[in-house]
Amino acid sequence: MPSTPLTNGGTPPPPPDVTASTVVVDDKPGVSMMEQLVPEITTHALSYLDYPSLCRLSMTNSLMRKAANDDNAWKALYHKDFTLEQDGITPVNGWKAYYATTRAIISVNTEFFSIIRGRALQEMARLWLNSDYVKCIHASGELFSGYNEVMQSWQLCFNWEQGFDFQVHTVRTRILTDMAWVTMKAYLNVDGGPFLITNVFEFHNGRWHMVHHHSSVMLNDDQQVVVH
Repeated sequence: MPSTPLTNGGTPPPPPDVTASTVVVDDKPGVSMMEQLVPEITTHALSYLDYPSLCRLSMTNSLMRKAANDDNAWKALYHKDFTLEQDGITPVNGWKAYYATTRAIISVNTEFFSIIRGRALQEMARLWLNSDYVKCIHASGELFSGYNEVMQSWQLCFNWEQGFDFQVHTVRTRILTDMAWVTMKAYLNVDGGPFLITNVFEFHNGRWHMVHHHSSVMLNDDQQVVVH
């Protein structure tokens, strides 16, 4: 269509090419915007993912696997899910492995309290390492040394009519290669003071075993010692 002359004798400019001016051309066809982010932004974005989501992301493609395996992403997830207390450490096998091991230890520690609630002596026997150096100190203050003594002490506990339904709080875990210890507070009721508990585990034959349990509690004048 011919151009319409302007009153001053000029010719209007051609209409803009809408397609050319509005479409942003992707510098890297086939690559998502997430994959084109700078590493710092990617790590920050990944810090909002939970454990299952981060694992699933690592299985999408090679670039996302590299991003999802970034040590800083796993360190951020560890701090979000567990604790900031270990911010200054450098895990030997990286934060991803440290995170996975921490989950495993907490799972075993949770199993320990489930065994107590169910008074399941056979499960307790499998949880402990069958060794002469294992130790157990119940809240009564009595020390039991060696596998047989420790199992006898738990049998006495489980023979009581009273069950133990602990509410566990402030769980903290530290791992050193094939050894880990867990500290926590455990409550039997809202009125009593907490039991202060330390559990120590060792890794043998592909699984974690308990090798030390120490429980203590500060009692009020009207409270009785509960052995566990």
